[in-house]
Amino acid sequence: MDGHKVVSYSKLRIIISNTSGKPIYEQIKEQIKEAILSDELSEGDMLPSIRQLAKDLKISVITTTRAYTDLEEEGFIVNVQGKGCFVSPKNSELVREQLIRKIEDSFADAINTARIAKLSREELLRILEFMLEGDQYE
Repeated sequence: MDGHKVVSYSKLRIIISNTSGKPIYEQIKEQIKEAILSDELSEGDMLPSIRQLAKDLKISVITTTRAYTDLEEEGFIVNVQGKGCFVSPKNSELVREQLIRKIEDSFADAINTARIAKLSREELLRILEFMLEGDQYE
């Protein structure tokens, strides 16, 4: 795994890629957010300390601080002075908004790929309808 760093904790696994083009703090933030949204991390679960995560990933404390600060500002975690960072209680509206944003991003990727493949709007919609039927989405 050249160019990658992986750390695992009881309920959390973080993979950092030096070649992804995304800042490291953003990679950390997105992976923790994804673990929370997918229920791998639950309300009240303790995250690794900022210093421990920086040490384990062999990165700057400033980088991990930025990721945790962003997560706290977005309402995903809470920093309890002297005790550490914990997963916040889920705000169902926040979770729904994040999931909708993820769907929009996925659709944007699909639309860009369809343009490259020179698919018509109708062909793209047929693919979506076919996938929805196959998945028995209601």
